[in-house]
Amino acid sequence: MSEESAEEPELKILVFSTETISDPGIDFAGSAHLSYPPSALVVPVPCSSGIRPEWILYALDHGFDGVFIAADGTDCAYVPDCTARTGDLVGRAQAMLSERDMDPRRLKMAAICSVCADAFAKHIRNFEKELAAMQKDGVTAGRGAEA
Repeated sequence: MSEESAEEPELKILVFSTETISDPGIDFAGSAHLSYPPSALVVPVPCSSGIRPEWILYALDHGFDGVFIAADGTDCAYVPDCTARTGDLVGRAQAMLSERDMDPRRLKMAAICSVCADAFAKHIRNFEKELAAMQKDGVTAGRGAEA
């Protein structure tokens, strides 16, 4: 580990994962020892359309650098329009972030299926890189620091 990377704090990413669709894929990524940030904290929810924008704001206000929604996509067993509902809540949350002078790019969403381990690991690695670049540019305000 270089001195430079030792000084940089580990970026914290909150991942909302759906119990029956994306969670098995995320579990598979871990059991397959795929490389993705160990600071990604996974919280299972029944359906991605049930996530509240306020939860996202709370996470970003309380130390998380980014929030990733591993969405159900079209495979949701709860509501037929889950994709549209989840997209709408992401749009509302990003608007709320903008209203609070927070970068809406700190929230990402992708449909992750039960066998999408590689896709999940890649999304989280790329998101961590994007967050690191934002932090380097002074855009993020994670951990209560002002940008």
